[in-house]
Amino acid sequence: MTEPATRKRPSRARWVRRALFGAVLVAGLVVGGTAARVWQVARSDDQRPADVVVVLGAAQYNGKPSEVLEARLVHAQRLYARGVAKTIVTVGGAREGDAYSEAEAGKRWLLGTTTRTGDAKEPLPSDRVVALTTGSDTLGSIRAVAEEAKLQGWNSAVIVSDPWHSLRSRTMAQDFGLTAWSSPTRRGPIVQTRETQINYIVRETGALLYYRLTHAPANDHTVVG
Repeated sequence: MTEPATRKRPSRARWVRRALFGAVLVAGLVVGGTAARVWQVARSDDQRPADVVVVLGAAQYNGKPSEVLEARLVHAQRLYARGVAKTIVTVGGAREGDAYSEAEAGKRWLLGTTTRTGDAKEPLPSDRVVALTTGSDTLGSIRAVAEEAKLQGWNSAVIVSDPWHSLRSRTMAQDFGLTAWSSPTRRGPIVQTRETQINYIVRETGALLYYRLTHAPANDHTVVG
């Protein structure tokens, strides 16, 4: 009876190729899954009763909100009118040379009687708007909200930003111990074109993965309107 042929063991190079293929496959699944989750959360609106509505900052010009920021403020004001929360928190610091922070510009708009385009609107009572002027990125702003929440006894928040930003900002808030939901605005230049939407989904996917790996902020303070 003849001896069965011995099988050749895979060479070291073949093992390396297999390992590399496996790593690329896993990375692709992680990135793809994260992008799908960013897209899924962007399409949902989880507004529900909470202690505060938090408006994440965006560019402002001498105290006047950019189109991006005003879209968020309009949405927050509507949530307030529906009774979602009794307090709106605006966040965002000032850049070098700015006379106002993003948080201050947001508060001025909410307390004012006109919109950026000059249309009349109903102002909010001054004691219903809190401006937190620290934070030069999403993580810093959410940290400021969490610190203020401990002082004020807030436990829950509905976060208002652009759709693609919802998952990352909500994740950060939950990591700081807040019960958080997202209610994104559907207005503004960031949500108007398919190309812009794809760019922001890609950007937010990378920023969220970076945050989950490092718990540090990505350089995300670049939104203008």
